[in-house]
Amino acid sequence: MASELLRQARSYEEKNRPLVKRQLPLFHLTGGVGWINDPNGFAPYGGEYHLFFQYYPYDVKWGPMHWGHAKTKDFIRWELLPAALAPDAEYDREGCFSGGAVELPDGRHMLMYTGVQREKQADGTFQIRQTQCVAFGDGVDYEKSPLNPVISGADLPEGGSPVDFRDPKIWREGDTFYAVIVDRGPDGSGTVLLYESQDGLNWKLDGNLAQCHYRYGKMWECPDLFALDGKDVLIHSAQDMRPEGLEYHAGNGKVCHVGRLDRENWQFVDENIHAMEYGLDFYAPQTLETEDGRRVLVGWMQSWESSGQTREGLGFMGQMTIPRELRVRNGRVCQMPVRELERYRRNPVKYRNVRVTGDTVLPGIQGRFVDLLLEIRQEPGETCREFTLEIAKKDDYFTTITLHPQEGTITLDRAYSGFNRDIVNQRTFPASLSGETIRFRLILDRYSAELFVGEGEQAASMVLYTPLEADGISMRADTAVLVDVEKYEIVVD
Repeated sequence: MASELLRQARSYEEKNRPLVKRQLPLFHLTGGVGWINDPNGFAPYGGEYHLFFQYYPYDVKWGPMHWGHAKTKDFIRWELLPAALAPDAEYDREGCFSGGAVELPDGRHMLMYTGVQREKQADGTFQIRQTQCVAFGDGVDYEKSPLNPVISGADLPEGGSPVDFRDPKIWREGDTFYAVIVDRGPDGSGTVLLYESQDGLNWKLDGNLAQCHYRYGKMWECPDLFALDGKDVLIHSAQDMRPEGLEYHAGNGKVCHVGRLDRENWQFVDENIHAMEYGLDFYAPQTLETEDGRRVLVGWMQSWESSGQTREGLGFMGQMTIPRELRVRNGRVCQMPVRELERYRRNPVKYRNVRVTGDTVLPGIQGRFVDLLLEIRQEPGETCREFTLEIAKKDDYFTTITLHPQEGTITLDRAYSGFNRDIVNQRTFPASLSGETIRFRLILDRYSAELFVGEGEQAASMVLYTPLEADGISMRADTAVLVDVEKYEIVVD
């Protein structure tokens, strides 16, 4: 039975979502109203794909965390559902934090999340405690277990921290439940712990899969572990990272480990480690396996550094990326938009062998709800050092994506995209730009741009607040190049 806090959240959604609907992105998921951050519980259930998210419906700022809820059949059309969880129990009074979900053999939907509470200490101060909790439901309504919390500080390894013990990602293998959960280890830096259970209620620690030791940031968050193309993959988000060349930037990073899981010793053996995403706005990704065997990822398309900035009058804050299919190629996890997006392409405009030098505008190549594909080739005898694509362009508004083929880098610059605060607006990252042809794909929605390089070896997301009438697209190069262009409108009725 829904608590008063949950009923209030659902009533607020029902009243206010219709007022905000016209403001929302066309095909990127939001909460419909209020604030969202991390994706949670991204998993199949009942023949559809469900996605929950960190959620505060009452404001466009972070607040006491609820779980918002949506579902989809094709990752493009989303149906918003009533809020699933509210912070209404003693063990989660300070918030229902991130977690996962799994479908049970008896047809129930099991959610696993971090409950946050404050405990009063002997000296009168308060200390945060984080524990793992479960709830069971039917895809709309959920009841928290009377056995909560099912994993607590007593279940941590020696030296673990109940203050930073969170974000369970749960899955089933046969009759066994597994969950990866992050914690802060004895040296004060992040670790990924693996737990298992036969019933989802009684859990035991298998081992410490990976340890940070301050190599990749300080605290880790939102882990995910899965098999892909003959490899095992561990991903997590890392707080307080130091910059490392162009691969990792300062602040909140996204790290991908490719290797194998040693199940005898419960250790993850790294073969390659790389950034999961290179854009200005991406955090806390989570994946699922589709019914046809694809691994699909979605992330929060926002950064904590810029999350306080929004357009005046908007009734929502935060959105998810386009869901992305993952593959392993040459030791890297590559990502491209889910193939379902192609069903929504309309009104193709195509050009072949366009010679680009100075500013070039092609008739029909414009828009803000766009799937744009470019192939760039050097002309014989020419050496292009800089190719720039300008998007969301009108008058003083524009955003640039600049390729440096000789350096093997790409620079994003949204300084003129509508933000009027001193936030991070530029980022340069390494990219796969070698060979005779450079390919990339750009997905534009009302408030975002997502770039995919080559076969998805690099991806980069950024939020834009440029007015919608700024829909121009142009190209230029410092020496002559030949460009093939395909542009499709994305139409979601």
